[in-house]
Amino acid sequence: MTDCIRLDRDCADICSLLVHAISRNSNQLSALAKSCVEICRECADECSKHDHEHCQRCAKACAECASQCQKLLA
Repeated sequence: MTDCIRLDRDCADICSLLVHAISRNSNQLSALAKSCVEICRECADECSKHDHEHCQRCAKACAECASQCQKLLA
């Protein structure tokens, strides 16, 4: 679970960074959104492998986040 937790933190960090970039209308939104999509999808995949309820909730939240971030790339 150590790798899963590390990935969870990476995911939370990139999501936070993207939110801050959006709030300041950064010129780097596309690059950050692309990274967010990739990391959130990876996190969703990893968390979905674990039977714990919190892991399943995390997987669902990360999949939804990836979907919303993908919209920023359109």
